[in-house]
Amino acid sequence: MIVCKFGGTSCCSGSQLKKVKDILLANPERRYVIVSAPGKRFDGDQKVTDLLYQLDKDRHTASILAKIQQRYADIIRDAGITFDLDHEFEVIQNQLDTGSTAWLVSRGEYLNAKIFAAYMNWPFLEAADMIFFDENHHLIEPLTYRFMKKEMLAHANGVIPGFYGSDEAGNIAVFPRGGSDVSGALAARAVQADAYENWTDVDGILTADPHLVPEAKPINTISYQELRELSYMGAGMLQEEAVFPCRNAGIPINLRNTNHPNVQGTWIVSETKQRTEAHQPITGIAGKKGFSNIQIEKAMMNTQIGFGAKALSILAEHGVSFEHNPTSIDTMSILVPTADLKDCRKALLADLQAQLSPDNLFIEDGIALIAVVGEGIIRHVGFAARLFGLVAEAGINVRMIDVGFSEMNVIIGVNEEDFEKTIRVIHQGLVAK
Repeated sequence: MIVCKFGGTSCCSGSQLKKVKDILLANPERRYVIVSAPGKRFDGDQKVTDLLYQLDKDRHTASILAKIQQRYADIIRDAGITFDLDHEFEVIQNQLDTGSTAWLVSRGEYLNAKIFAAYMNWPFLEAADMIFFDENHHLIEPLTYRFMKKEMLAHANGVIPGFYGSDEAGNIAVFPRGGSDVSGALAARAVQADAYENWTDVDGILTADPHLVPEAKPINTISYQELRELSYMGAGMLQEEAVFPCRNAGIPINLRNTNHPNVQGTWIVSETKQRTEAHQPITGIAGKKGFSNIQIEKAMMNTQIGFGAKALSILAEHGVSFEHNPTSIDTMSILVPTADLKDCRKALLADLQAQLSPDNLFIEDGIALIAVVGEGIIRHVGFAARLFGLVAEAGINVRMIDVGFSEMNVIIGVNEEDFEKTIRVIHQGLVAK
């Protein structure tokens, strides 16, 4: 049994829905499908969800509602089916004064699933009757799995709208943007699917950002943990929350391209040892800019029990999260998102100075972090020497090195102006060859 999720670009038009239908009918094991709201059809186009958020800001802008209605009319016409949404838009019109934001923006997926269910002649399975949140907007997993399993297995096939569920009061509640990935993973976990196929508009995960490295290679197989490491560093192919339901149940995820259905894409599995014994141990490279280093220097720092904990607690009081914390005997460096310092930089420095009495204290902006990820890379003798040799030969100054015992990745910090060059140099020297 396979559960499939199709993203916004896969569901953006009638012609795209025809591709989705062909994919589903090509394999009878593809029994349940989760659909997103229609995405962009071309550069400069608008996603239906964006239009719904615009409508939410100004509930009585008739032109926005008319534009949304026309998008669905175009999809129905181009798919070549007869399906009437007039009543649904009457309901939306009547709810503009009282309907919640969550209810309104969820209509993108709701209406698209209604259309696609009619197109496939499959049952429409209402997500609000299967996916449940508590009063703090936390997913109630056991209840969700129980109801999804019961409802889904009562039908041989089904179409489920992504992105939303309901809370304990019966009101619509939504995941963060992109949450249809999570809906699909929950469905796969609920019925213990053999695989969860996530269809989008790319051929899978690449070894690096193709905008920075045009020669980036497709990754055939990646572990859940490797994906998480790359996602953390900005390689956002899949919602992190969408990984855990499948990971916990041991369900492989297959990222595929609706426009190239014959390409096998990337398989995300519990673990892979393919690269740990090969000459090439790297899975991928990812990174992001926008970090600052808070430098705290104090003689005999190591003798002051709780010094580091106190420094981090001061950051927490100001709402600043730390990413990395490399230290030496008398120096503590704390890497934080620069954006977190926007409204508290002076106050944070003042509190650190008052409570820690450092010999020297300053903040340095303009740091970029780059992660080189691969299961077991640390076990490859000479890997670090090759990595840092390449960077040094390119004249790039490494500002920070973070290597844990996880044997999963090496994270380096460089000046932001060296960010793109560093990724290209590492990829060329360790992946492309």
